Amino acid sequence: MKFSIGHRLFLSVLLAILAVAASAVHLLRQNVLASFGDYAVGIELDRLDELSGALAARYRAQGGWQFLPPGDERRGWIAQELVRLQEERERRAMTVPPAPEVPAAPLPPARLARTSAPAPAAPVDSPVPPAPPAPPAPPAPPTMPLPAPRLDVPPAGGVTYDLHQRVTLLDANGGYLAGRRPGSLPLARRAIEVDGRTVGYLGVAPSHQPSDAMALAFLQQLRSSLWLIVAAAVSLSALAAVLLARHFRQPIRQLAAGAGALAGGRYEVRLPASRSDELGDLARHFNALAQQLESAEGARRQWVADTSHELRTPLAVLRAQLEALQDGVRSATPETVEAMLRQVLALNKLIDELYALARADVGALDCKPVPFDLWYLATSHARGFAARLQAAGLAFEPGAAPARTRVLADPDRLRQVLDNLFENSLRYTAPGGHIALHAHADGAHLHLVIDDSAPGVPNEALPRLAERFYRVDASRSRAHGGAGLGLALCRRLLEAQGGKLAFAHSPFGGLRVTLSLPLSGDAA
Repeated sequence: MKFSIGHRLFLSVLLAILAVAASAVHLLRQNVLASFGDYAVGIELDRLDELSGALAARYRAQGGWQFLPPGDERRGWIAQELVRLQEERERRAMTVPPAPEVPAAPLPPARLARTSAPAPAAPVDSPVPPAPPAPPAPPAPPTMPLPAPRLDVPPAGGVTYDLHQRVTLLDANGGYLAGRRPGSLPLARRAIEVDGRTVGYLGVAPSHQPSDAMALAFLQQLRSSLWLIVAAAVSLSALAAVLLARHFRQPIRQLAAGAGALAGGRYEVRLPASRSDELGDLARHFNALAQQLESAEGARRQWVADTSHELRTPLAVLRAQLEALQDGVRSATPETVEAMLRQVLALNKLIDELYALARADVGALDCKPVPFDLWYLATSHARGFAARLQAAGLAFEPGAAPARTRVLADPDRLRQVLDNLFENSLRYTAPGGHIALHAHADGAHLHLVIDDSAPGVPNEALPRLAERFYRVDASRSRAHGGAGLGLALCRRLLEAQGGKLAFAHSPFGGLRVTLSLPLSGDAA
């Protein structure tokens, strides 16, 4: 089943929002529990004021904590003491007589005059009646009753959330005296003072569960609001996913369509590359790839056309010669046989070069690198062209031998490279010129340089000299022979051995060819 990017974005955003909402609810719940827990502990300490006063009175009477029971009885003593105080409070409430009913005070004369019929005027010298006594104050309300304690003591390691089981009595130094033994839960403490001096503390451990009604109600409201949070999260996720999918889907669709076009052989396709994000980089890389594929396809077509042309030329000459012999137009003289042999040799050379280039392209070129003296090999090979150079009116100028001349390469392949380079200079240098050879070591490489004189090579032709079937139209035309594969083969032979071939303008007005190979570890 296809799972689109929009669905993936929707689920990703939904999960992220739900995670944030769940974390917020959890943190809010924890904060509410902590806040209400502190509030509840403060209320519980206030409810233990009576116990604190009773303990302070007994401490004052005994002069210390000697009245506490010994041993394990101290664990349940706080609960028993709370029971005793509760019973005493109930007995006092039962023995207090009910307050007498207080009669209503008589209205003053002025009040009576306004509310009843007019009375006869009293004599001037009659005495004023005394005011009635003030009613007694109502009795003070009883203190807040403590909840009925649980007298059962939990087993070791057990936890109870009853207040009476969470009260601890400590001495002035914080040492345990009675009640719950201090554990991992922190204690909220309140001092017990006698004559202005702290003699101990009452501590209450907070409850693990919310005991306040407001806390429970608030948490219930949070749980009821969770569905609203989930619905809002789903809605926001859908909206965000739609917007994000719309933002990313269009360039992705363009990329998919472009890739399909490339797969169909339409290399001229290009994508809009105006975006500044990763999708824009991807579009620019796609365009660069399409450009390279288009160039490679053009080179392939040109390669096929040039190869067919170069193979057809000697075959056409051979066919013409043979048809002329067959028709009796020409006789089988040594000159005719020699002309046909030249075409066969040219055809054989072309086929060998094509075969070598094809093997180099697939990495199957047979090279056997060994250490040898490249300078000696180059000068010896140049002397083999001496007769042809003299016949062409060209002078050869060898330079001084460099300090290091041994390289690691295949000597047979290097002879093939040198043969092509010297043949190229001999073929395209004007009569009366010269060819120079020199070398120098630079770091880990030996650079062999061949310079020839005019005519030169245009600037735009230098980068293309090693392309297959490429010829400079002006001065190095096809009229001089050759199929345009020699320099391409030289570059591939050198690259297969870790070397390289570079072209530049010669100071003598012609072409400079630089052959670079790694130096051998042997001494020069």
